[in-house]
Amino acid sequence: MPIIYHVTTAAEWNAAKENGFYEAPSLQDEGFIHCSQDHQVAGVLERYYAGKTDLVKLVIDTDKLTSKFVFDWSPSTQDTFPHVYGTINTGAVTEVIAL
Repeated sequence: MPIIYHVTTAAEWNAAKENGFYEAPSLQDEGFIHCSQDHQVAGVLERYYAGKTDLVKLVIDTDKLTSKFVFDWSPSTQDTFPHVYGTINTGAVTEVIAL
């Protein structure tokens, strides 16, 4: 059961719970939802969420995902990140941690 993580706002997560799935804007813009491995979350927070509040970290069990996930190379960080190629079904989210 590989675990991956996604950072979003509490409001976006609450909307996802009502819909039964989570969909980040990057899914439309880039074709996938950006996720991280545990050791990558701090860097993601620094690069993309500095100064933002009301954030949550979704803990995602990849065995429960209904969409495909792939580890892709990121040239900007010289690291491999998990990407979900579709929506994240709420049943795959095993925990939501306030940041």
